[in-house]
Amino acid sequence: MTLRREAFLDHVVERGQYGSRAEAERAARVVLALLGAHVVGEVRARLAARLPESFALILLNPLQSTEPLSPERFVRATAAWIEGATEKTAAWDVSAVLSTVADAAGDDLLGQILLQLPAGYDLLFGRPQLT
Repeated sequence: MTLRREAFLDHVVERGQYGSRAEAERAARVVLALLGAHVVGEVRARLAARLPESFALILLNPLQSTEPLSPERFVRATAAWIEGATEKTAAWDVSAVLSTVADAAGDDLLGQILLQLPAGYDLLFGRPQLT
């Protein structure tokens, strides 16, 4: 089932303790654009189908990445794309967005997503040792 945009953003707002949906949306756009560069093929298409359309399009048209980023570098890249962010705030952003994505994906699809990512992403998705 696809989450509605408002419901998706409300989850991100709650988890990230943002002051507004606009802040949550900014984080979601950056994190999903980076994630889309790392998840490919049918797995990316299946994940996109479970996200609100505007976020699915971001996932399907990602920022280009020359190599898979480790979880630490993913957080640093997020910080670089969000104005005024630090690594600490970016880690918070990544966690808020990816834990919401994990809920939308469900455990089976999330397991397949994690197989495409470097070790350690289970923590970013808030699902330690799901792999």
